[in-house]
Amino acid sequence: MRFATMVENGRSSVALIRDRRLLPLAIPDAGLDSLRGLAACGAEGLQRVRDWVRRQPERTYRSLADLELGPAVPDPGAIYAIGLNYAAPGDAAGAGPQRPLVYAKLPASVSGHGSVVTWDRSLTANVDAESELGVVIGKAALAVPPEEALEHVFGYTCINDMSSRDPWLDGDQWLLGKSLAGFCPVGPWVVTRDEVAPEDLRLGCTVNGVPIQDDSTAHMRYSIAEVISYISRHTVLRPGDLIATGTPARLAGPLGPERHLQPGDVVTVWVERIGELTTTIG
Repeated sequence: MRFATMVENGRSSVALIRDRRLLPLAIPDAGLDSLRGLAACGAEGLQRVRDWVRRQPERTYRSLADLELGPAVPDPGAIYAIGLNYAAPGDAAGAGPQRPLVYAKLPASVSGHGSVVTWDRSLTANVDAESELGVVIGKAALAVPPEEALEHVFGYTCINDMSSRDPWLDGDQWLLGKSLAGFCPVGPWVVTRDEVAPEDLRLGCTVNGVPIQDDSTAHMRYSIAEVISYISRHTVLRPGDLIATGTPARLAGPLGPERHLQPGDVVTVWVERIGELTTTIG
């Protein structure tokens, strides 16, 4: 199943996505009226959702094109970001960090598909887009072994881990440099884990249609299971938490590695079998 957050009349609600149509969830069961609630509901809760969806007439579906989507996870409890998690071409065996590098983004930085992201250029003029496979935690995880870690995944989404490259933010104040308002586009929806095998998914990013990233999750240094296990050794992962699992190397294409985001740019982050997440730079 695919779940999104729809925004209508200033209010956000969770909806099911099917064939470019959207079905608002109006399930009377407590806890199934938000993405975090769905993430926490387990297999039995999702079966109740399936049963309810089957009973809904076709007229209750709405065109996805006519609706605004908010952040797929509008209120994550925490956002973890994994650094240097993709092997670059030519890397020697064993190169890279000896354990997952865990950074963070503030939950207030989330934005949705189709959003316009702008910021005070006096704070930072050099901001890049980063395509990442996003993991949405389901069942709470504490000290889980890698072989059990994927049981704690609710689903997968696209994340654009927008990040400042200015030295006073990228390093000195990296949390702030990753957390300006809107700097975590998430979406367009969450695909439940029963529909996606995450081990070899192509992912990438374009700016104004020009590719700047194109790789596969098969080149992760630390798998999703290893990342979840590692984080859960140190803290509790809770339903609705997000993990941005790392970003591939920048392509040496027409835009080049030194070209940062500029007003008017249209950025599209995509992940195979999940979707495309588009953001306009204001």
